[in-house]
Amino acid sequence: MVMRVLIIGATSAIAAEVARAYARVGARLYLIARDPARLGALVDELDVAVDGHACADLRELDEAESRVAAAIERLGAIDVALIAHGELTDQLASESELEVALAGIEINFTSVVALAIPLANYFEARGEGHFGVITSVAGERGRPRNYTYGAAKGGLTRYLEGLRSRLLRRGVFVHNLVLGPVDTPMTRDHEKSRLFAQPRPVAAAIVRALGRRRHRVYVPGIWRWIMLVVRNLPEPIFQRLSFLSGRP
Repeated sequence: MVMRVLIIGATSAIAAEVARAYARVGARLYLIARDPARLGALVDELDVAVDGHACADLRELDEAESRVAAAIERLGAIDVALIAHGELTDQLASESELEVALAGIEINFTSVVALAIPLANYFEARGEGHFGVITSVAGERGRPRNYTYGAAKGGLTRYLEGLRSRLLRRGVFVHNLVLGPVDTPMTRDHEKSRLFAQPRPVAAAIVRALGRRRHRVYVPGIWRWIMLVVRNLPEPIFQRLSFLSGRP
């Protein structure tokens, strides 16, 4: 049976590699992204694998349900859905400008929830499917360098936990894809270390996770053990470790 896949935020470096991976195995794709030029280029590249696509500003929350409905109508059904959009928040600006903080929360949390509601209801009614959302290790513990962004991703993790428990008995698998830092345009201004992963292997790990029953997947896997330590450090110790609690 041909797999039918919806990818939201499809032109990010990671999501585009996910789309390519699914195209290679013959999946039918519906792609949603914000940038029309980049979306058009990806659609042209993937050619017949793309059944449909839409350009959308995902901050238009009242359009979320109709965008999901359009994808379902075009594909006939959705077997796998991946929400992959998000933006790094300017941490320093968010500490003094409420508008910046709210914009970061909206794109990284609220806009995802707006899409998750119709997708969850669809999968619940269908009684099967895989629904993945990209989150971040930044959501595991508040750090001065990115706590506004981390708060949005942490809230999203809690939301996915509840959604997963709600849908599991219906045969629907909700995947929290917890990414460590990846060398993409979104992190172009960050100093790179050996812990930075590359988009293609990250995408391959995401595709594997979306075909299995694992609920919380760290990508790359080493972050599972790193964050186990970071999450459980007592606050006084955490605050003394400048590489964790310091500014960039």
